[in-house]
Amino acid sequence: MSTDPAINLAAPIVPQIIADLRQAIVEMRLKPGEAISEKETALRYGVSRQPVREAFIKLAEAGLLQVMPSRGTFVVKISVRDVLNARFVREAVESALVRTAATLISTADLERLDDVIARQIEAAASADPARFYALDEEFHRAIVECCECDPALRVIEGARAQMDRVRYLSLPEATPIPVLVAQHRAIIEALRARDPDAAEAAMRRHMREILAALPRLTDRFPDMFESTEVPAHARLLEPR
Repeated sequence: MSTDPAINLAAPIVPQIIADLRQAIVEMRLKPGEAISEKETALRYGVSRQPVREAFIKLAEAGLLQVMPSRGTFVVKISVRDVLNARFVREAVESALVRTAATLISTADLERLDDVIARQIEAAASADPARFYALDEEFHRAIVECCECDPALRVIEGARAQMDRVRYLSLPEATPIPVLVAQHRAIIEALRARDPDAAEAAMRRHMREILAALPRLTDRFPDMFESTEVPAHARLLEPR
């Protein structure tokens, strides 16, 4: 983790702590299974223990921390089942959104998506995966905002909590960045053509990329996973 977290004491503290700790967990600076101290975290941020306690509770609700009374707080190991369930939800929601976006999308929306892709390519060239994935979030958020469906954005952001660590682990070996950029471009071109069927197909391919990467990651990083159980809906997509 950063040894000098930037906390603005004039702004709400808890959301800042949540965001900083979440990023540390996603980037594996706080590793699965690692203990995290409420007291030490408060000292690092220069705050009392109360906002840290609240942040821990929110991150536990998101499935990233486990608070165990009398034992401590630990970064939750990655559950394949939870990741695949989150992926299933995201595919369902984002496939519906992109179909709608194919009808509603404006020239300004398309220009925004093109700009995101250009900045993703820059992030890839500078070997900056954190920035690359921040731009990935912006790409998907732009499609939601085109549809003006805030509840869908909340569902997607909730599902991301289970998927982001795997997505971060998958770079660059399991999922090459050029593959992800090409998938984003395919989505944009389908939207530009106002083709709902092509847009949905491109989004589903993109959402299923993690299915190919996950088995390789569980083999390579077994200590980071607590369970490799595959839910029934994911087994339907396994190669036969």
